[in-house]
Amino acid sequence: MPPPQPPSSAGDALPQRCRVIEVRVGELRQLFNAIDPSPFRQRDLDPRAEAFIVDWASDLPKDKPWALVVHLDRPAGRADEATALREAIHEYFGQRVAASRRTLRELFRRGRISLLIALAFLTASIAVLDAVGVYFGDGGLGGVIREGFLIIGWVAMWRQLEIFLYDWWPIRADGRLLQRLSMMPVRIEYRQVAPADAWRADWPEAGPRRSSEEHIP
Repeated sequence: MPPPQPPSSAGDALPQRCRVIEVRVGELRQLFNAIDPSPFRQRDLDPRAEAFIVDWASDLPKDKPWALVVHLDRPAGRADEATALREAIHEYFGQRVAASRRTLRELFRRGRISLLIALAFLTASIAVLDAVGVYFGDGGLGGVIREGFLIIGWVAMWRQLEIFLYDWWPIRADGRLLQRLSMMPVRIEYRQVAPADAWRADWPEAGPRRSSEEHIP
């Protein structure tokens, strides 16, 4: 009986009408940061792989489901490698979602504190305006001083207004994108262009395959 053929793909089923992010690598470890000593499922993505996936996802329609397909230039290896890859990718982008939320909370916290300081400064500026108006009058030097303090007071408010009007929504948009990436289906498509045991480069803990001629006591 001929040996069973290795599977041509493994992993999650792709939803109908989904938009696919496609990545081609020779080994799964190319997707991950080579200097990260963490276990496979907790390892950071390689910065270039992350940028590629995020940039592709940024151009996808928001009303369609997304999926990641990894084209792997070797035959199938361990039975659980598709599951391990999905968990690693979901874990990484899940951590990025948490980091994005922390960044947003910190931005609003700094914005609230800065706003209180700016309001206090603006109130003091208005008080100075009134004092200058009483002492110098509204014309001449008094008018110049009054206008100067008024401008300074509103300039002190600008950064706080920028935070609450503009700075927060790109962070929120990035967080939503990362949230979708942390939940997308992940599938591996294998190519039979490498030796059957090439998968061991991704899973060194499996050890080398024994030769058929090696003596086993």
